Amino acid sequence: MPNANWFSDINALLPGRSTTTGTTRRTALGAALGLGLGYAAAAAPLMAQTAIHTTAEGLDAGWISFSVQGFEVPAYRAAPRTVPEGQSGLPVVLVVQEIFGVHEYIADVCRRLARAGYLAIAPQLYARQGNPSSYSEITKLMAELVSKVPDAQVMADLDGAVHWATTHGGDASRVAVTGFCWGGRITWLYAAHGPVKAGIAWYGRLVGEATPHTPKHPVDLASLLKAPVLGLYGEKDSGIPLDTVDKMKKSLAQGSAAAKSSQFVLYPDAPHAFHADYRPSYRKEAAQDGWHRALDWLHQHGVA
Repeated sequence: MPNANWFSDINALLPGRSTTTGTTRRTALGAALGLGLGYAAAAAPLMAQTAIHTTAEGLDAGWISFSVQGFEVPAYRAAPRTVPEGQSGLPVVLVVQEIFGVHEYIADVCRRLARAGYLAIAPQLYARQGNPSSYSEITKLMAELVSKVPDAQVMADLDGAVHWATTHGGDASRVAVTGFCWGGRITWLYAAHGPVKAGIAWYGRLVGEATPHTPKHPVDLASLLKAPVLGLYGEKDSGIPLDTVDKMKKSLAQGSAAAKSSQFVLYPDAPHAFHADYRPSYRKEAAQDGWHRALDWLHQHGVA
């Protein structure tokens, strides 16, 4: 069941729903969500000093909400304050959370993309089911919250994020999606579902059992991709065996033009979550290379 009290508190703090100042409202909302002020408890242990911090100075960054089937979905967004000369709108990147929800790391990724010229938006995709920041154990987070989030709900919420972004300064003809861990899997699914030109999946699972909430997995939808996806994976990822990457490659090779254009990069010494600069799994060289490849992928496929 959704945590109604938690979301009611958040909903009261969203823009247009409070008489407090914008700064106070944003700060309070961040505190309510456990976002922008720290990292998800279940992500511990954290690195002491390696976390990248991207300032919001010069950006439009903070919390917004959009309605999907009568539900207000909170989202963090960041964008340049001005549209470059000659452009009618900003390119859009959907940023899909890890299993830990939209916490400081995901917010920072949005700000990094904004500094690269994108309107980046990260919806809180568990909002109906509960608050991921309240969990301190990954196993409980997965069992009690993440497992109850239907893929169909996620696809609809991402559609809602696209609609919000493209009616608030974003260019509907230049939309991409990227995601990490849980969001890496979702990136593949959305590339087969939504109106995007490109996707970048960071170590998302490719295979799995069919359930009522997760009826299809990336390998099942690979041949149906509407946009090419760049898969950034670690060879030492104990949760994503290399044979599943091989299965995905074979499925892509038999699919659409977008499927055949998709690519994998495997980093030999990288574990799962190698881009997560706030965790011991961080591998700087692989993370930086992957980030540069991701930006190049967006340029290559006409999103930038």
